[in-house]
Formats: sequence, C-alpha cells, structure tokens
Amino acid sequence: MPENWQIGGFGLYIHWPFCASKCPYCDFNSHVAKQIDQERWKQAYIAEITRIGVETGDRILGSVFFGGGTPSLMNPDLVSDILDAVRATWTTANDIEITLEANPTSVEAGRFSGYRQAGVNRVSLGIQALNDPDLRALGRLHSVKDALSALKTARNEFQRVSFDLIYARQDQTLSAWKQELHSALAMEPDHLSLYQLTIEQGTAFGDRFKRGGLAGLPDEDLGADLYHVTQQMCDSAGLPAYEVSNHAKNGSESHHNLIYWRSGDYAGIGPGAHGRLTFGADRFATDTALAPQIWLDQVEASGCGEKSRTPLTSDERDAEFLMMGLRINEGIACARLKKRTDFTNKIKSLEEIGMLRSDCGQLYVTDQGRPLLNSILRELLPETD
Repeated sequence: MPENWQIGGFGLYIHWPFCASKCPYCDFNSHVAKQIDQERWKQAYIAEITRIGVETGDRILGSVFFGGGTPSLMNPDLVSDILDAVRATWTTANDIEITLEANPTSVEAGRFSGYRQAGVNRVSLGIQALNDPDLRALGRLHSVKDALSALKTARNEFQRVSFDLIYARQDQTLSAWKQELHSALAMEPDHLSLYQLTIEQGTAFGDRFKRGGLAGLPDEDLGADLYHVTQQMCDSAGLPAYEVSNHAKNGSESHHNLIYWRSGDYAGIGPGAHGRLTFGADRFATDTALAPQIWLDQVEASGCGEKSRTPLTSDERDAEFLMMGLRINEGIACARLKKRTDFTNKIKSLEEIGMLRSDCGQLYVTDQGRPLLNSILRELLPETD
C-alpha cells in the first residue's frame, strides 16, 4: 500500500507574516510592521525553496499556498520571483493550484493582475462578515462595500475565488445569520469557508473573555442551530461541506487543504510555518521560528529556516491520520488502522451510537457526529486537546 503522503500529494506553504493590523480573534502568526524589505524576504524564501528542493526535487508539486498574515500585501514582483523559483525547483502538476490569501483592504486591480500574471490561479478573500457593525467588532479594516468590490475585482482576474465568513458572533441571531448566508450564497461562490467564532488564548478576544467583557456569545444550543442551518442552506445551494468548515461545488475543493487532510506531505516556509515531510520509512514534523526577524536572520546566517525537524512515532502518525482524515467527507481507509486494536474497539463503540460509520473499507464521521468531531477525537485520542 502506498504511503499516506503519496496518496495525499505534495504541496508548498509559504507564510507571509505581516498584516496591516492584528484582528482581535486571530491566533495566527501575524505581525504589524511599518517597513518591510521585500527584496530581503525574497532572497530568504528562494533560499528555502532551493534547500527543500534538494531533498524533494523528484516529487510532483500539486499546490502552492501563500498564507499569512496578509499575502496580498506582497508586491506582485515578489510573488512572481518566488513562483519562478518554485517552477525551477519542482515539476508541477498540470492542474497545480496556486492560492493567495487576500484582505479586501489590500485588493487593487493592478495588484491582482500582477498576481495572475505571476501564476496565481486561486484567491481566498477574508471577508468575515457582511454587515459593517460586525466587521468593526471583529477588528476588520474593510467595509461591506470594500468586500464586494474586492470580490468583483478578484473574479475579474481569477477563475477560482473563495471567501471566508465567521459566524456565531456576538449577539448574532439565527435569523440574522440566515439572511447573511443567503446573501453570500446569492453571490454564487464556488467555495466558501464558514467558521464558527472561537475564542483563542493569547488573542485580544481571549483576554477580553477572561475579564468577562465579551458578552453576547451564543450558547451551545444556538451554536448547534447555527451550524445545522449552515449545512442545510449550503447543501440546498449546491455547496455541500466537504470538510467541517469548508463548502464547495463539485470540483472546486481546495487542493492544498486536501493535502493536509489526506495526510500528504507539505513543505512549510516562513516564520511559524509547519511542515510534514516523509523520507523513506520516516515522517518528520518541521517548524520554524515565530518571530519574523529571527527567522529571516536564521536563513541568512545558516542557510536553513527550520527550527526543528522531529521524526513522528507510529502512534503520532496514526493520530494525525485520524485527526485530519475524519474532517473530510471522503473519510479514511480502515486498512491503515487495522493493526490498531485500541482504535478498532473505540471506533466500534462510536459506530454503535451513530457517531461514525464504515462502508466499503472507509471510515466516516456521520452527519450526526460531525458537529461533535472534537468530542469524537477526544474519545479516540485521549491526549487530544
């Protein structure tokens, strides 16, 4: 049987760590900087591409993802030079997906035209809400008018455009979310990422929540209702969930994210970027320094941006396979867990109560179990946070 990464594919993640401002809910590795030497960053990214290419250059590259931060703050020439280096390093798939994340405030027609000419063929817009008061509450710098303008600009340049919305926001009612989601679906997107607001430690919202200052968050029942109506409305519009929070028309799924969820290999470049790389019988977890200046200095001084490269144990690999694979509707191959009687017994118990089901050698989370995925994973993997 092929290794998981050979089934899942091989991708490249490039982290641009800079934003115009820090959103209060965001726990991603993003930083606000007044001045950025993009030429210096270009040299560091290309050096990392070259280094990783020495180890993986015989692979077919299926996706490139510029994440952040706000990659749409990158100069188009910088993106172009990085992608030139990528094409010089790896053979790329005929249908390679090259995604760039963008915020509506940083969208300009000329800039997007430059990204398209560089080779970007998919854009993901962080719209997050379709009413101005909630955008302000989320700390976003754009308005609904800006978002709709950015969406129009993106669609004029790219065949594939996705956008994100956050729901279960403060004081959000079920009827208000239905109306907002109806407006989003009326735009006829081919891909939507719909996330319930989560309060993360270390964020401004997290600190405010600890002080009791984040009122109006939905209770468990309303949260469940918001989730279920999201599934129903997206299904009816032809955008079923192919992953817990991601909805797409058939064929418009995110190739890059599927690499993660199918336990493929991916190289992570940039501050705070993680990777998974398989060599022979060993699969390694890689990570990098979080601080942009530390990462940049390290690449320039040592020629390597990795902070660590750690071999995963068999248990860790199986746990990741379960955690990632059960997120997607296609499920996971039961045969890859057949030697794990501890998993087998727990899976049987969860099947009996309707949380999981197995069919034709695949294991799936049921519709009933999907909203409870974190609880299912805690049952299967007691160490899971």
